[in-house]
Amino acid sequence: MSAILEAHALERVLPGDVPVTLVHDVSLQVEAGAFTTIVGPSGCGKSSLLYLLGLIDRPTSGELLVEGREVSRLSGDERARIRLARFGFVFQFHFLLPEFSALENVLLPIQRLGQLTRQEAHRKALGLLAGVGLEEKQAKTPDRLSGGERQRVAIARALANDPVLILGDEPTGNLDSHNSARVVETLRALAHEQGRAVVCVTHDTGIAELSDIQIEMLDGRVEKVIDRRPA
Repeated sequence: MSAILEAHALERVLPGDVPVTLVHDVSLQVEAGAFTTIVGPSGCGKSSLLYLLGLIDRPTSGELLVEGREVSRLSGDERARIRLARFGFVFQFHFLLPEFSALENVLLPIQRLGQLTRQEAHRKALGLLAGVGLEEKQAKTPDRLSGGERQRVAIARALANDPVLILGDEPTGNLDSHNSARVVETLRALAHEQGRAVVCVTHDTGIAELSDIQIEMLDGRVEKVIDRRPA
């Protein structure tokens, strides 16, 4: 498996009279075809690390490489372009636009990237909704969908521009056990069947135990890495 993302000695410190270290000396690799979870107690730095890996936040020091390219020192516009073209995000709260249909929500990032014609974009968005079992719900706005359906629309949206890396921040945290299991199954399939890299922050030990690689954090540091893949 190839490394999609590499972190070397990442640090994130909030400046102030008393500086606060959110992430300390973290080095890791995120590989294609692997479902990776980041776990640990509240406040341990899980989400802070995810935002660094997803180019949402910028490290205070250290290096971050995406497909071999150092990205931590790029401009904000360049980092945004990488996020749009190469990454997909799924959060605990789906952040779907309430006035748009499921199909329109999935179409938005495709249109922003601007590489497909209108017809091609429409066809792709429909295919992504079909892939998460929601083709028949394409015209419904988020308020007319269940929580699990909204999260599956969010996954389809995350896949809109064929990302190499999917990042999830507690993507099942707002769901019941049935819908949670379905979302996890979808995320695992994205890694195992489509060869994408998938990284999810979770507090759910059951989800963590289903991951190929489990990264355990404490006080901003990586304390332990469990690799469950066959040798």
